[in-house]
Amino acid sequence: MTGRWTVPAAELRERFSRSSGPGGQGVNTADTRVELSFDLANSPSLPESLRTRALERLAGRLVGGVLTITASEHRAQLANREAA
Repeated sequence: MTGRWTVPAAELRERFSRSSGPGGQGVNTADTRVELSFDLANSPSLPESLRTRALERLAGRLVGGVLTITASEHRAQLANREAA
């Protein structure tokens, strides 16, 4: 397969929680940490050849076929969403 493939937004799951990094007054009240999950093993939009290759290459990072990316380096939730 050549070119690019984009994960459909409907197949992404976001979860927000409190970040443990630097902050300020709102550090204990704002859910700025973002976990973005994609069910790689069961995605209906992923071509089979790409799925097989991705499952092999990302095996050490998957839990139950799901890839999760965490971003908490920014103080703003939107910036962490974009980073993830």
